[in-house]
Amino acid sequence: MLIKESEIADIVTPTGDMRLHIFRPLAPGKYPGILMYSEIFQVTAPIRRTAMMLAGHGFIVACPEIYHELEPAGTVLGYDEEGTVRGNAHKITKELSSYDTDARAVLDYLKSRDDCTGRLGVMGICIGGHLAFRAAMNPDVLATTCFYATDIHKKGLGLGTNDNSLDRVPEIKGELLHIWGRQDPHVPLEGRNLVKARLDEVGTKYTWHEFNGQHAFMRDEGHRYDPALVLQSWGLLLELFHRRLGYGDLDIVADTAAAESRH
Repeated sequence: MLIKESEIADIVTPTGDMRLHIFRPLAPGKYPGILMYSEIFQVTAPIRRTAMMLAGHGFIVACPEIYHELEPAGTVLGYDEEGTVRGNAHKITKELSSYDTDARAVLDYLKSRDDCTGRLGVMGICIGGHLAFRAAMNPDVLATTCFYATDIHKKGLGLGTNDNSLDRVPEIKGELLHIWGRQDPHVPLEGRNLVKARLDEVGTKYTWHEFNGQHAFMRDEGHRYDPALVLQSWGLLLELFHRRLGYGDLDIVADTAAAESRH
């Protein structure tokens, strides 16, 4: 599907205004909504391309600037040592509760849009995978995909680095998809096993995939990018989101002219 050039929406949260980058199909109609979380670097070019890919499959995608309390609107951190240090420092400077109120604000925004069906999913990469995991605790989230979610196993999110993500797993009522890289030093085998055991303990509905890949294998910049794994991952992600969230108005395209207007 053709997609619309990204829009900007500044929404109100309990900790200040937060900028969203919105990507959606060009064709009119209603589509499911996806809250998509970035890495620690915020909405970089690879994140934008990922969001556009998702939008092109029939979703309204909202990417928040996760450090809106700590950086001016529009800030993008570099994929370098300075950006990494800054992003990791912000990760544990921001209050844990504000990550949750941010998630709720984005979900409410998506539901309020006239072009959204109200069926909601979440996706996240790296720290975004952890934030997606927490956003899945909202009862109206039907499907969530977490790519190599960092720090869940060691409670390393938010001020004080003692998050309660594993404690709150019973709150997840939708379906989860976890995708990991076995060669990811940020989430070693014992960490992955800890998360999986907790999901099993409480009976979470989930699918689990471990690939022979490094951290950030989804990012289409840098030496860790693995296009073959990305292709497989997209198949898993889209199967989940289309099955649980539907196709919106794509389900009721009745004539060739309407269908062609989407491509």
